[in-house]
Amino acid sequence: MLRASEVSPPQRTAVRSCGLDFGTSNSTVALVRGGRPELAPVEGDKPTIPSAVFFPSARKGGVFGRAAIAAYTDGEQGRFMRAIKSILGQGLFHEKTPIQGRQVALSYVLKLFLAHLKQAAETCAGEAMDDAVLGRPVQFIEDDTEADARAQEDLAQAARAVGFRHIAFQYEPIAAALDYELTVGKEELVFVVDIGGGTADFSIVRVSPEKSRKSDRRGDILANRGVRVGGTDFDSLLSLTAVMPLFGLGSRTADGKAELPKWIYHELSTWSQIAFLYSQKVRSVLRGIRYDAERGDLVDRLIRVIEHQEGHRIIDHVEGAKIQLSEARYARIDLDSVEPGLAADIDRDGFERAILPGLARIEKAITATAVDAGLDRSAIEAVFLTGGSSAIPILRKRVSELLPNARLSDGDMFGSVGKGLGLDAHRKFG
Repeated sequence: MLRASEVSPPQRTAVRSCGLDFGTSNSTVALVRGGRPELAPVEGDKPTIPSAVFFPSARKGGVFGRAAIAAYTDGEQGRFMRAIKSILGQGLFHEKTPIQGRQVALSYVLKLFLAHLKQAAETCAGEAMDDAVLGRPVQFIEDDTEADARAQEDLAQAARAVGFRHIAFQYEPIAAALDYELTVGKEELVFVVDIGGGTADFSIVRVSPEKSRKSDRRGDILANRGVRVGGTDFDSLLSLTAVMPLFGLGSRTADGKAELPKWIYHELSTWSQIAFLYSQKVRSVLRGIRYDAERGDLVDRLIRVIEHQEGHRIIDHVEGAKIQLSEARYARIDLDSVEPGLAADIDRDGFERAILPGLARIEKAITATAVDAGLDRSAIEAVFLTGGSSAIPILRKRVSELLPNARLSDGDMFGSVGKGLGLDAHRKFG
């Protein structure tokens, strides 16, 4: 069974610690006061911040979170980046890209963002933050232990670079279980389902008021699993189904012998890849595709998206439609910034069909986690759902069907992991 890394707490009387949940889509920082975890304000008075950075062309420095998204969507010139977590451990994380007139690696962007989170925690606490427990998915990268270790080390190096002296890691679903445990009145066998922005993580844990006082919980963890499927993957699947055909996906060359290359549509539908499409090399490739295309008008739209750097705006609208479809039966994806009047219509049934490949992988992982624990699924007493995509109706329905005797419980959708990490930091570091 996989285990998150453990550290021995430093021997000193005054320790300043926090839990830091750097997420693919959103991030939080948590402190413990009076034995209870609380999220620090990380953007104004808000306890969550989108994991987004914008570098304006006309001024130095970066803008973070909602302010970064607003600067980009308002049309300010610059570079917008999001979902950096999804490329930790990969070569792309250390490749350089032009930002504000110089070549900068994404590792530098991550350090800036973590420094912002650390400063927010210090402002809230009124003390320097020396120590941190960082959340990590059960698998950053599936079925590649070396790349997974590199991803954790990439994150650890960034945390050390911004001034954290002592660092530990905890699996995100275990952190969520620690937060859930504060609400129980007796011992329970809980299945934590954490559907985040980039990964889906699962843990089966024994929790109770008595166990919550233990510093070492390894004996209470029955199983852990994770798959690289999350909210950004659902965004991508919805984009490929509903939006990218408007830009030529699925159309053919003029001679009718082949479809247009699919790679650019997949990258344009992937949060972490979009910024790398805004290059002269890609524009040259698109001109060649345009020359061979049967539907040149659709490729012309695609070229406008790349030339005007509209990719993040499009996927942001797709994400908005995904969220809307958790409550509504119908959504419209506005593409007016590309072409007046252009839009993609999608209903919930169409969205559910689009994300079926991701749902199938989540269902398989839930079943396998129960097998890992040596349990019949009917033995699970409670399911704790957390993560932004845990609100999707069909996902909740499938979880209920797989764990028929379990009571579904919802935590703080964006804050449970951070709060649990804060509790873990308090127990590890004092």
